[in-house]
Amino acid sequence: MAPRHPVFGAPCWASLLARDLADTQDFYGAVLGWTFRPAKLGDQFVVAETDGVPVASIGALAPTLQVAVAWTPYFVVSDVDATASRIRERSATVAVGPLAFEMGRAALAADRDGAVFGFWEGEPLPDASPKLGGPAFRLELRTYDAIASAIFYGEVLDWADDGLGGGIDVSYEKDHVVLRTGRGSGHVVARIGSGGIEAATNPHLRPRWHVSFAVDGVKAVRAAAETAESMGGAVVAARDARYEDGEQVTLRDPDGGLFTLTDR
Repeated sequence: MAPRHPVFGAPCWASLLARDLADTQDFYGAVLGWTFRPAKLGDQFVVAETDGVPVASIGALAPTLQVAVAWTPYFVVSDVDATASRIRERSATVAVGPLAFEMGRAALAADRDGAVFGFWEGEPLPDASPKLGGPAFRLELRTYDAIASAIFYGEVLDWADDGLGGGIDVSYEKDHVVLRTGRGSGHVVARIGSGGIEAATNPHLRPRWHVSFAVDGVKAVRAAAETAESMGGAVVAARDARYEDGEQVTLRDPDGGLFTLTDR
């Protein structure tokens, strides 16, 4: 049996599959100041670090896979096969896997609204960042119906588990479903909000998991956006520091991968 993760159902990693691994490292290294080292998942993966702390991974997209480049969050589960079955039973899609790695097994899925996510069973990834969901990383799902999506993910990821895995605390705050580790005032690991539009021409508005990375202050957000544009990326949406969540800008990398920068 695989070693138990501190909190089953919690996000454990984020990964980007890129069309050109070297060019993608150049882009994110310039925009976010990331450095890279080989990953233990294989030769076609690298781990991105900031100040020596792992933040995410980037892998090479197989040329035969005609899929959109996108940042994808992974959630840790106790049984990848049981999770895949629960996803299919609820009319969602298991798109890839489960696949076996030296350290565990993983699969990719899309929920009923089309938002893509992954799930992992096995040893806690030694490359994973201890700051996931904290200062360097944040997850938000924009979907059609936040409550319905929370029920879906709660059932397939077993958020109600109170065993050794700990469980996820779910609450409704300021029009969002807020997910925390543990019970009571645990650490916020993700948010779910309504408002996704399937037919939107802007992919930022379609149902998807948004991955946000924090940078050091408003000036750093704006400088990173300028650097992204100079390297072939684009600004998709921006919100200035007058708002409660601070300065935010959503960017598209040269391959089309969307991510958000925030000063908090």
